Amino acid sequence: MTPTASLHDIAHLGSVELLTPAFDRSLWYFHDLLGMEVVQRTATAAYLRGYGDHAATTLKLTAAPGPGVGCVAWRATSPEALERRAVALQEAGLGIGWTNGDFGRGRSFRFHDPDGHVMEVYWEEQRYVAPPAQRSTLKNLPQKYSGRGVGVRRADHLALLAADVPANRGFAQNLLGFQLREQVLYQNGTREIGSWMSPNAIHHQLAYVADLKGGHGRLHHFSLWVDNRDDVLRAADILSENGVFIEAGPAKHNNSQGFYLYSYEPGGNRVEIYSGSFLVMAPDWQPVTWNEHERGTGVYWGGALPESFIRYATPDIEGEADAPRLPVFF
Repeated sequence: MTPTASLHDIAHLGSVELLTPAFDRSLWYFHDLLGMEVVQRTATAAYLRGYGDHAATTLKLTAAPGPGVGCVAWRATSPEALERRAVALQEAGLGIGWTNGDFGRGRSFRFHDPDGHVMEVYWEEQRYVAPPAQRSTLKNLPQKYSGRGVGVRRADHLALLAADVPANRGFAQNLLGFQLREQVLYQNGTREIGSWMSPNAIHHQLAYVADLKGGHGRLHHFSLWVDNRDDVLRAADILSENGVFIEAGPAKHNNSQGFYLYSYEPGGNRVEIYSGSFLVMAPDWQPVTWNEHERGTGVYWGGALPESFIRYATPDIEGEADAPRLPVFF
């Protein structure tokens, strides 16, 4: 099925829920080290945002027995778009049902992708209104820069693992209307290793990458945006000084041209500090395809990403010994 070019019912990534077995430490990581603001908290959950996020919350931390991704929320472009997507997803056999929405969001239709990741689409969203002490002198900035820690500006994207990348990529294109930006195809184009997609001009807000362990519903990473490369370098210093394990970077991807730093938050989830990349304005964008020879190590400057980058995801599962050895594909 060819994606419908006129389908534009999803506006952007709204919020990501991360599950953590180390709730207090994870909250310390995102609030104290990354500089996100806590806007709501319960005994088992915290809702956070970057200083440039216009929504009340873009990250939910939920206490859980193990790490992983909870619900991924996408904002619709209108109330009518929400209803259309709910019908389409239900007819595709992926619907879970309607909810009254989580903190900061109104009525939401919950569903799952072909791999089992839980998602929802919503329209009503609470805008963030900063208290007087946090108001910026810029009327177009929802909150002043706090200067705390890394100072991440906003949520950017997430990468999900999938046992069947083509099926999940087709779902995102045909049912959510995402535009395919880049792909990695191995074995003479017969094996789809990863696809990067977006419903808007951001290079990618969702990536599906092959789960080499054959799992389902797993998270590779959640990404937060900073303004420039120097911010990524400063993030490396801050994380190192606070004993946080840095898995990869700072360096530059060839895919997306993004400048990156990957670390594990205390609950075990991989988090990326991200900048650079490029915007896509063209409605007739031609997806860029890479093969295993062109991709190399996946790092533009030549250094290789570590083995853990393709073996580890949350929740972690057995099966590494049976997984085929492939070059790093990010």
